[in-house]
Amino acid sequence: MKRMIAFDLDGTLAESKQPLGDAMAALLARLLEVGEVAIISGGDWPQFQKQVVARLPGDAAIARLWIMPTTGAKLYRYRGGAWGAVYADLFTPDERARIRDALDAALAGAGELDARIWGERIEDRGSQITFSGLGQDAPLDAKAAWDPDRAKRAAMQTVLAAALPGFSIKLGGTTSIDITRVGVDKAYGMRRLADASGVTFDEILFLGDAVYEGGNDHPVIGTGIDVVGVRDVRETQAVVAAVIACLAAYPPASQPAMFAT
Repeated sequence: MKRMIAFDLDGTLAESKQPLGDAMAALLARLLEVGEVAIISGGDWPQFQKQVVARLPGDAAIARLWIMPTTGAKLYRYRGGAWGAVYADLFTPDERARIRDALDAALAGAGELDARIWGERIEDRGSQITFSGLGQDAPLDAKAAWDPDRAKRAAMQTVLAAALPGFSIKLGGTTSIDITRVGVDKAYGMRRLADASGVTFDEILFLGDAVYEGGNDHPVIGTGIDVVGVRDVRETQAVVAAVIACLAAYPPASQPAMFAT
């Protein structure tokens, strides 16, 4: 029986760095009526505000929403009428410098410095540093065409892994590489979520589009949490609609927010 549905964000709930569509926002609001919802992604809190929180209906039960920026190294909740951090595991200045140096060297070796970019390529999110191949503000069509087979990022991932022992390097979204401390991945985030919420792994269902080996959703599989790999946002909508349909016979006022998988 499940009490909580956890999601990746980009490629699962929304297109890369784009706000939730109207249909997905409505589905999440309906899901919040019957259970807890968690969203974990490499983006920082302002990105979640723009992509998710601002798109939910005004009457959505956001007290049941758990927001986990920077691959779970941060956790935000809505409490006392405002959103705030429950915890934030931040890099030291030395860690930041080491990661920046390694990224600069990897970029120089990859020969990608002359590619057209939109915005900054390297974003320091406090507890995670993210490389975006075409910049933070690249259009979706350019992102989709840049590294469709993940070969460019996989090559950089190998170089970065050798240069940064003690750090975790994961592919995310369509053009990004997420760097955190070793052990800080979505499995870590799910463990912190279970501790904070009191919901056990057996009671969580996770949906993500990067559950493949090397993808930033893949570590969740090792926790024993039930994982559903989705191809895109449309497939996520279908899964969420099916979950809500399963719960329709159990009014939340009289039944716990659970459903069977």
